[in-house]
Amino acid sequence: MAELLLGKDVNADLNGQIVSRIEKLAEKQVVPQLAIIRVGGREDDLAYEHSVEVRFGKLGVKVRKDVLPVDCAAEDVIKAIHRANDDKEVHGVLLFRPLPKGIDEEAVIRELDPAKDMDGITTASIAGVFSGNDTGYPPCTAQAVMEILRHYEIELCGKKAVVIGRSMVIGKPVAMMLLRENATVTICHTKTVDMPSVVREADIVVVAAGHAGVVNADFVREGQIVIDVGINVNEEGKLCGDVDFTSVEPVVAKITPVPRGVGSVTTSVLAEHVVSAAEKTV
Repeated sequence: MAELLLGKDVNADLNGQIVSRIEKLAEKQVVPQLAIIRVGGREDDLAYEHSVEVRFGKLGVKVRKDVLPVDCAAEDVIKAIHRANDDKEVHGVLLFRPLPKGIDEEAVIRELDPAKDMDGITTASIAGVFSGNDTGYPPCTAQAVMEILRHYEIELCGKKAVVIGRSMVIGKPVAMMLLRENATVTICHTKTVDMPSVVREADIVVVAAGHAGVVNADFVREGQIVIDVGINVNEEGKLCGDVDFTSVEPVVAKITPVPRGVGSVTTSVLAEHVVSAAEKTV
């Protein structure tokens, strides 16, 4: 039976640090504040927004929402971004994506101040991740993976890591972050030949394929550490990951469950980014 890498333990550590930093900011009359910009009311956006409001409320981070109708124009979203950019009390911005069809998402993102980009969507933030410097902030989910590995003291230097998925949201950023920690990284994708044999060679496997149950027992071996980033809903209406947990968990050494794994850490990472941005203003 594998050791479960639970997000709650990582959150307890992160949130303790965040509260301490917020208290120091309060001494300088600074309250960290996030501006959420949402177009329409997608269920997944609303669920994440609710989790952010609950977590931030407990930590002491303010949340301001700018909600636009689903049929708004790109100019309306850009105006909302400019309002957040210009508001000195707003330290970070979270723009829910994807935006509705008909809105040029890239044009909208270009208007966001990289210093207030909390989820690594601007060119400057992405460049920071790939160049290894501290410009901007990485995508929250990618950093959540790294926070779990750090919390559980999983050695990365010299280890073989395989990342399944090459999106700019998770796959590519987390591969660069693993590389920064001196892991030897391979990225697998839909065109990878004999993916199971490639994955079995890894010490650490990060699965961000975007499809339920892609990784099963054929992909893994004893001793591996599996980080499941996927969030899917199965036929029974229950949350599940990109890993077939039932078949993989008995084989590997450590694994993150879904839910209670990576997703639960993402909100704390977002809070940490907002606090970091606030600290840079004093």
